[in-house]
Amino acid sequence: MKFELSHMVPAFSAHKNFLDFYALREDVESASERVEEIRASAGLQQLEKELVVLESKAAHSSFWDSRSKAQQTLLALTDVKDEINLLNEFKTKVEDAETIVNLTEEMDSIDASLLEEAVNVIKQVNKALDKFELTQLLSSPYDKEGAVISITAGAGGTDAQNWADMLLRMYMRWGEKQKYKNRVVEKSLGEEAGIKSATIEVEGRYTYGYLSGEKGTHRIVRQSPFNAKGLRQTSFSGVEVMPLLPEESVDVELPEEDLEISFSRAGGREERSQQANKIKALSRLKAKLLVIAEQRASKIKQIRGDAVKAEWGQQIRNCVFHPYKLVKDVRTGFETSDIASLMDGELDAFFRAYLKYKYTISVSATTTTTGA
Repeated sequence: MKFELSHMVPAFSAHKNFLDFYALREDVESASERVEEIRASAGLQQLEKELVVLESKAAHSSFWDSRSKAQQTLLALTDVKDEINLLNEFKTKVEDAETIVNLTEEMDSIDASLLEEAVNVIKQVNKALDKFELTQLLSSPYDKEGAVISITAGAGGTDAQNWADMLLRMYMRWGEKQKYKNRVVEKSLGEEAGIKSATIEVEGRYTYGYLSGEKGTHRIVRQSPFNAKGLRQTSFSGVEVMPLLPEESVDVELPEEDLEISFSRAGGREERSQQANKIKALSRLKAKLLVIAEQRASKIKQIRGDAVKAEWGQQIRNCVFHPYKLVKDVRTGFETSDIASLMDGELDAFFRAYLKYKYTISVSATTTTTGA
């Protein structure tokens, strides 16, 4: 190593840069190993093979013969491309940081600005790797979709309405930080403050998967800003989360015989006019559409699950602002005292804890079933 600390002034700063460099080099090595592990576990080579197959299908002359199948193929193609690009981006960024480390080792002195650049790169890489690992826990049918979040003030009067408004801002801030598209589609204001209810749509990849664990009752304990004596108040608000499904086209095929037109012949056969035939066809079409509507309603009910009751004993998360600061998820046990960051949209740690908890429960259930 060629750099000399004696060339740097002041001496304390030089010593600090020296220590920072060695810490950075270790971080870069760790990140590099982590990237290679993730690229291997994600099956990068298999993804590249899938890409070739899907691109071949998309280029086939009969690709658009079935519009629904074509759209499914295009969605799969986009998913595979995005995942490959992301895995390659991880490697590129780590290599950039490695280049800075190698250059620094060849320099006569340590360039603090270069160190800072590399540190920022590694922070970004590790954050992106955390997010990627989180998406690997998302395997439900609608996890990749956007989300519709409905917030309703529960027990607690004006305090509950204010709490509902705080939750609305929290989810909006989370969406903004992810660079997702947020849209308030319904908002009912409270009489004194806050909101009675609100519904927002958040459009972004894996939004529903991340937010699905937010469904439930959220409890807040604090000194009431709406009480003249500032007494401690407990309030509740309910959160519902549903996937933001794309508009679905209904493809109904009517059998050829349903549209057949026949006329009477000698021997007293039944005469069927074109008009009667059309009425019969429309009747069958209506029946099929009703079946589709019922199936869709049943599916939505299954996704939504039980109704959320925003009251005592139903909470999934407790947010205590007074007499101490603590946010704790009742299901996972995950907690933090940094309430300010949570209310500003820093929800990823709670998402990660819930998805790991959900995965553990799923594995446990599968093991029990298999064992039985």
